[in-house]
Amino acid sequence: MDELKGKIILDDTVYETNLTKKFALRQTYKPETGKEVRAFIPGVIRDVAVTTGSHVKKGDMLLILEAMKMKNRIFSPIDGKVLSVFPQVGDKVAKNQLLVEFE
Repeated sequence: MDELKGKIILDDTVYETNLTKKFALRQTYKPETGKEVRAFIPGVIRDVAVTTGSHVKKGDMLLILEAMKMKNRIFSPIDGKVLSVFPQVGDKVAKNQLLVEFE
């Protein structure tokens, strides 16, 4: 099918496809390692409960993300040591932005 890149054959008919700019610029899939916590929705950081070097257990609160007037508590998915905390209180974050990274 590589030789017909951008074309599809269906019932002996060749159809040409057009890729959008958005499709061409998309980010490739990266499997989750479990060592990163990302924002699941855009919002504002209202509280940060951990610092770099903190030891946390699964279920410990990391931070509070306010979105649409709701305060969402973000909890640790693993036991571990915090490598980096990226946002500060008051920072606006985008969806999928890296918030906390573990060792």
